[in-house]
Amino acid sequence: MAIASHLGYDDLPALMTRLTGDEKHDWSSISTLDVLWVLYDRVLGNEDRFLLSKGHGPTAYYAVLAAKGLLPVDTLDGFGSFDSPLGYHPDRVLAPGVEISSGSLGHGLGVAVGVALAGRRTFCLVGDGELDEGSNWEAVQWAGRIGLDALTVVVVDNHSSTYHWPGGIEARFALEGWSAVRVDGRDHDALEAALVNRVTGQPVCVVAEIRR
Repeated sequence: MAIASHLGYDDLPALMTRLTGDEKHDWSSISTLDVLWVLYDRVLGNEDRFLLSKGHGPTAYYAVLAAKGLLPVDTLDGFGSFDSPLGYHPDRVLAPGVEISSGSLGHGLGVAVGVALAGRRTFCLVGDGELDEGSNWEAVQWAGRIGLDALTVVVVDNHSSTYHWPGGIEARFALEGWSAVRVDGRDHDALEAALVNRVTGQPVCVVAEIRR
């Protein structure tokens, strides 16, 4: 593992409790917690890039960054306050460890395609509801056509999408030329196995299903 441990998975609930206020968007955030942990604890290397496109409700993201020593733990207490670097949407200029300012749905995947074109292994986390934005599918189509195998997209499917997709989200990605798989979004071993999978000549989509 390239990122040194600071705190552990069992510390995450306490860290998230330190983030208070009406803008936590608990379900949106908690549904990403296990994917984020597996990425930062088991998958990401020093040269890899991670972009959180699903920036609406980033409290789990901040907790994981703090657990990994990328963000001072005390910073969590000021979440959303005037002088805090931790806004209701993550800001790459203010928050240590954040690589993209996000929260406006549908932007991160297009940026991730551009980053992956530089040759670095790139991971982008999006939400199933976010995929209702058409800009995502322009990025999906293009990445599939050019075989952008430096790119992995994780779709957290917490069943919040308005339109859904016949056959599931993974079927749509596969149709566009991606290697796509659905896993239990709370199963760390299954997530790790899917996330480290590389397919020559194809980008990878991991649909992490979360149920209440």
